[in-house]
Amino acid sequence: MEINTKLTKPITETKYLAAENSWRYRPILRFFYLQYEKIKYWMYKEEVYEELKKHEIFKEYTIDQCKQDLDVLVEWGNLIPVQDTSKAATVEEFKNKQFRYQLSEYSVEIERMTIKLENLFVEGASLEPTLFERIKDEIMKLNSMVNADVKIVGAWWRDLNTDFKRLNQNYQDYIRSFHSLKAEELMKTREFIAYKDAIIEYLREFVKELQKTSYTIEEMLKNLQDDTVKKVLSKVLEYEKSIPRIDMEIPQDDLYENIQGRWINFRNWFLGTGTSESEVVKLFEITNEIIRKITRFASQIVESRNSAANRKEEYKKLCEMFLACKDMDEAHKLSSLAFGIFNTRHIKGDITRQTDSINSGVFDEEPFVIEVKPRVRNYREKSSRNPIVDKTERKQKLLEQYIWTREKEQEVMASYIDQSHIEFSKLPKIQSHVRTTLLKWVGKAIASPYHTAKTEDGRIFKLILPKKGERCILQCEDGNLEMPAYIIEFGKVGGEG
Repeated sequence: MEINTKLTKPITETKYLAAENSWRYRPILRFFYLQYEKIKYWMYKEEVYEELKKHEIFKEYTIDQCKQDLDVLVEWGNLIPVQDTSKAATVEEFKNKQFRYQLSEYSVEIERMTIKLENLFVEGASLEPTLFERIKDEIMKLNSMVNADVKIVGAWWRDLNTDFKRLNQNYQDYIRSFHSLKAEELMKTREFIAYKDAIIEYLREFVKELQKTSYTIEEMLKNLQDDTVKKVLSKVLEYEKSIPRIDMEIPQDDLYENIQGRWINFRNWFLGTGTSESEVVKLFEITNEIIRKITRFASQIVESRNSAANRKEEYKKLCEMFLACKDMDEAHKLSSLAFGIFNTRHIKGDITRQTDSINSGVFDEEPFVIEVKPRVRNYREKSSRNPIVDKTERKQKLLEQYIWTREKEQEVMASYIDQSHIEFSKLPKIQSHVRTTLLKWVGKAIASPYHTAKTEDGRIFKLILPKKGERCILQCEDGNLEMPAYIIEFGKVGGEG
């Protein structure tokens, strides 16, 4: 893929599709497009306004709003304005600038696209086996195109590209429909059985035609001479150059690159490349997989239907046998034969029994209700609603306690500072929290490039390493710690000393 400025720049002409007032912009451009198809290219704002006022949604629409909307569409590049001076009878009318508006080329293509999107599900896609036959006939004509007239070569090239484009797009759109969620759900329903045979027959006919013609096309493409192809493509280039284009002039190199790229894509579609297989092979595999998928779903539906029908008859017969039992004891015996021994479930709870006998059965006890909770992951008991308690006073006390504790800790740490220094080798016996703070400072300073750091209260210090690897014993209330004889110096920053 080549990334250039054409690909990276934003397309402002599409803004009207999703802008805030798109409900006004889209009808305006659709009206311009419909008039464009009727060979009416230029229109005044009054014509646009009169057309919109015919519809209920534009009941409150004004001519000033119409002018503003047209100006916005001009700014985005959707409309091209031209001042009409033919009707100006006075200087004042000339200054007011009566404009005629024309649809830009980008807008024409965008509107064509939106119309296609609006009718996408109505038109649908299909597989056309005859396209393979037509493409084969056009490839057979390639050798004769060397000596043919430029116009005949141009028409041949257009037919080949049109058929190939239809084949490629139609098969992709049709195959994609089988991989949608809607298709997956439909294939699992019983109504799908009615369409199964018709779809499979349709796909098989396509595969047969594909097998019949694709191998012939592949052989023909392999036997084509490179010189012949180059001569034909050169004639196609001559034809494209002969088409007069008023709006722009396309460089010859770009034209030939486009023609050659189309031919390479066409050839690779049938023959593949050195690193990947052809689209024909992929199409064979995908189509066969869809046929297998449809058959598998259909067999599952039929099997489930038959299984359900048989099981239904069995249950009806079993119910009749239970109804025919004389008493409960005979029903118990029938149940043991039909269902076997049931899994025992022990229920623990504060249950008041009528008897303490261990020989009494379930049917001898009085019935009672036990509430059980569902065994699902997303089940949660309904939480009781409690009012929000005001904890402002408690928070304030905790804050004051925290500030008092911090101040005390700072006073204790300040008591160990001797002339802006803390020498670990000269420290007296210290408490455990003092040791924790000192080691935290040491860790922060060692991690710094210049062995500098900042305390919790904002004081900057530097850690001085022992010059000759001197060590010391740091005496604490809960034990002694052997460590390097560090010196913490407050008030100096920077330097790698």
